[in-house]
Amino acid sequence: MTAFEDLERGDIVWGTDPLSEKGRPLLIIGAPRFPTHGVQLITVLISTKTYHEESLTLQDDDYEGDPLGKRSHVLPWSIVTLNSAADVEHYLTSLVDERTNDVASQLINYISS
Repeated sequence: MTAFEDLERGDIVWGTDPLSEKGRPLLIIGAPRFPTHGVQLITVLISTKTYHEESLTLQDDDYEGDPLGKRSHVLPWSIVTLNSAADVEHYLTSLVDERTNDVASQLINYISS
């Protein structure tokens, strides 16, 4: 098990989903450390649903580790901040830096438009 404080940009975790009680895979886009709050993970949701036109589909070669079991799609407009280890059930895998950067760029486009 990867400790909450050791998670980093590009990691995919199973974490708390604000839209569901089941949880879901989340891609970590940033892991800033604050003097008074500790680590906070800035994540975006991952879905297996294909109807989101602007989602970014993950291919097998986008993963640094093993791919997720089903074809997955990153939703860069769906941002969730995880504040504690209780928000993360477990580490799943990670993406290569290039694909993580693609997701971050799309996220920046959404929040800066």
